[in-house]
Amino acid sequence: MIAITGANGNLGKATIGFLLKKIKPEQIVAIVRDPKKMDDLKDSGIQIRIADYDDLDSLNEALNGVEKLLQISAISIGEQGVKEEANVVKAARQQGVQHIVYTGAVKPKADAHFMATQQCLATESAILDSGIPHTFFGNSLYMETIPIFIGEALDHGTIYYPAGNGAVSFVSRVDIAEALSNVISSQGHENKRYEITGSKAYTFKEVALILTTERKITVSYVNIPNVVLAEELDKFQIPDDQIGWQLSLADSIKANEFSYVDGTLEDLLKRKPVELKDYLRNL
Repeated sequence: MIAITGANGNLGKATIGFLLKKIKPEQIVAIVRDPKKMDDLKDSGIQIRIADYDDLDSLNEALNGVEKLLQISAISIGEQGVKEEANVVKAARQQGVQHIVYTGAVKPKADAHFMATQQCLATESAILDSGIPHTFFGNSLYMETIPIFIGEALDHGTIYYPAGNGAVSFVSRVDIAEALSNVISSQGHENKRYEITGSKAYTFKEVALILTTERKITVSYVNIPNVVLAEELDKFQIPDDQIGWQLSLADSIKANEFSYVDGTLEDLLKRKPVELKDYLRNL
């Protein structure tokens, strides 16, 4: 059986969709906190099991009989996020899981600015220490996050974000899901690391130029100070720790921590991945 943690998220559901084309539905285990969020798949034949990342006993129960596990990064951040992801690894080891596929960050390093990258490194270390055969997906930023970065730029014509001249090798989340399904449903990927990126890295100024060309509107990019972004987020009563997380992401982009480009995704898909201009054209 193949299990997916965080199966109700966009990446988890998309991966399940591809897996349903490859294996029998009863061989797929969707692990979620709230089964109501899987109502759209309740009649698909997949198994839906309830577990909380913060509850080791529930994870052990959910992973019973599972041979392969797709561990999708937790949404919790900081020490809590590290603890939750470590619980998944611990339960996987206790239940005899034979292969973990983990979705982390592209080219992670110990001094990375992005808080989530530090969390991914901690989880990768826990997986390595567990001795379970693994496959690490080092994902660049999803194309699908671009609307968050550009805000209302399609309406007022300006992207305001503190990315400086940092570039991002944006990659389609759907492409990642298909690649994950290919890897976890086949053999030969054990103890490997795949850097998953788009075919080119783009600055936010270049994103604005592509939008201008593809959407036939004029879009420009303005690099703002971090404090301005923090003030805007505070207006929406976003908690301080979440604001810190967002600022760490901006610093990471500015430092080119998501600029790495690799051709592995095309190899895993056996086709060309979605290009940024095609995504932005239809945004």
